[in-house]
Amino acid sequence: MIKLNDLLHLTDEQASKAKVKFNRDNGYDDPIDIYKSNPDLINKQWLYWRNKNRYFDVGQIAICLVKIRSEYWLLTTIDTVVEELNVLNGINYKGTPLSEYQEYFGRTIIKFHKSFQTQGVNYSTIADELEVCQILPDTFDDDDFPGYDKVNLSYNQLKSILDRGKKDWIAALESQKAVYLITDTNNGNCMWVRPRAVMVCFCSDGAIMFQTVMAGTKN
Repeated sequence: MIKLNDLLHLTDEQASKAKVKFNRDNGYDDPIDIYKSNPDLINKQWLYWRNKNRYFDVGQIAICLVKIRSEYWLLTTIDTVVEELNVLNGINYKGTPLSEYQEYFGRTIIKFHKSFQTQGVNYSTIADELEVCQILPDTFDDDDFPGYDKVNLSYNQLKSILDRGKKDWIAALESQKAVYLITDTNNGNCMWVRPRAVMVCFCSDGAIMFQTVMAGTKN
């Protein structure tokens, strides 16, 4: 078993000042989807957001983990907390990423069974349980085209895939000539789309929006 600290080599003194913040679906947003489209929202907002609890003190090391699924978490940043802003229900801290760990950000998958409710926990109390499962060759993506019969994405997920120019998705959509029935889940309205090549349709906030990857038609 390779532990996270086998990569980080935190001394006992450093480990005693480190805290882990576990970020998971809050019922409205899934942070792993947010991270794939905008890592800063996780590393600067989700990590440092304060409601009632103060998760960090100035001078502590903040380790950010984002839930992928089940017991698997993605390491997204390790910061030194440099300032507390005294903000409630908002971003309460500023941090500086530790450059010596930069190569692991967004690439290191950790296995950890989280059995407690709190989001923030002292690193030293769980360090022996943080298992490094994989170090990816590139930043975490997890959006490979799964097959036509398994495509079921939200607006934000599909928009993120196209914004990042995922070649396997674009190639798969380019090869299809079909008529699609798009349903707006907010109001139940439907629209038929007949693409010549690729016309991707999104439903969001009661409105139909189109992003054209290649020229298409709608009616």
